[in-house]
Amino acid sequence: DADRKSVAQIAQESRDLAERAKSGQLGTDEYSGSTFTVSNLGMMQIEAFTAIINPPEAAILAVGALKQEPVVTADGTLAVSWQMNVTMTCDHRVIDGALGARFLQSLRGYVESPALLLV
Repeated sequence: DADRKSVAQIAQESRDLAERAKSGQLGTDEYSGSTFTVSNLGMMQIEAFTAIINPPEAAILAVGALKQEPVVTADGTLAVSWQMNVTMTCDHRVIDGALGARFLQSLRGYVESPALLLV
C-alpha cells in the first residue's frame, strides 16, 4: 500500500522493517507476496547488476553505486557529476517495456529533484 502512504510514513516503516530484519524479528508475511522489489548493491560499491525477478513479483529494480564521472553539460562544457545506474527487470506478462521505461523516467526525475516527492 505504498501508493497510499506519505514519504514520511514509508521512511518510518522502512527503518522499522530494516531494524527488525537485522535482528531476525520479521514474520514471513512481511517479506513475501510482494509485487515489486528494490535490490540495492550500490552500498557495496557494485556499480551495475541485473536483478532476477522472484515470482510472483512483476518487477525488480537493481540500484547501483553512486560514482563521479565526467559529463558534457547542456551548454557543452565538461564537468564532473554524480552518476548512478539503475536497471529494471519486468515480467512482460504484467508490465510491458514502454510502461517500465516510463517508470524509470519518473524515477530519474524524482532522484534528480527529490523535492517533487513532497508536492
